[in-house]
Amino acid sequence: MAYDKYFLTDNKPQINQKDLMLVIKQALAEDIGRGDITTQLTIPKHKQIRVKIISQENFLLCGLSVAEKVFKTIDPGIRFEKKSKDGKSVRNRKTIAVISGSANSILKAERVALNLLSLMSGIATKTRKFVKRIRPFKTKITDTRKTFPGLRGLQKYAVRIGGGYNHRIRLDEMLLIKDNHLKILGGYFSLPCVPKGYKTEIETQNLEEFKHALRFNPDVIMLDNMKIKDIKAAVKIRGAGKVKLEASGGINLSNIKKYAATGIDIISVGELTDSVKSVDINLEVT
Repeated sequence: MAYDKYFLTDNKPQINQKDLMLVIKQALAEDIGRGDITTQLTIPKHKQIRVKIISQENFLLCGLSVAEKVFKTIDPGIRFEKKSKDGKSVRNRKTIAVISGSANSILKAERVALNLLSLMSGIATKTRKFVKRIRPFKTKITDTRKTFPGLRGLQKYAVRIGGGYNHRIRLDEMLLIKDNHLKILGGYFSLPCVPKGYKTEIETQNLEEFKHALRFNPDVIMLDNMKIKDIKAAVKIRGAGKVKLEASGGINLSNIKKYAATGIDIISVGELTDSVKSVDINLEVT
């Protein structure tokens, strides 16, 4: 299951190609509509051009193959020459790719390709900052389900390129008992019979709830919006047990190192995907 990824040392990022094509086709349809009327009226139909994708700032590259797929979806005859690859640091004014082919096709694919490339690189860049901030602690940085509708697969791929890990991708992947479940149930609970092959996580908001959850020996206990002193206490109470502890809520670049120093196993950060700034990338005709 995808949830296992943040317990693995082999964290090879992959994109589901079927899902990717759905995203690309929808994005192109949204952007093009009935056709690029400006290009059709101003550029000769058989005009060939050569362009470069160029960085306008320093960042961690992510999504280059996605950008290539956008161009190839519009026109399989387009030549896309990569000058870097995902996971590589890119300097300002660096040529990332050289593209040649039909002017009509290249201009039609340009915006969707750059939008996805800029967004994914922004996520990877931010994730790398979080990962670097907590060195040398062994705590793993994970994302959440706070993603843009339809783009979750690409956003979570970008997190992995940045050195982070994926929390659950879909609701069907694991049992995660959260605060709203507990409110509906009226507070404390008995752990249901978990289907074989599913991992279990329980969200807690104070040490009393944590101690209650620990009795069920779940795979993970989430310490949500808990003070650092209480997280330290939870780590001590857990001891050498197999239960993983996850901290979440109100954690950012300025305080994440303090959380990692508690001995927590996992820190989940919503802002990796829900409030990311796309990097600045241009396409220039040469």
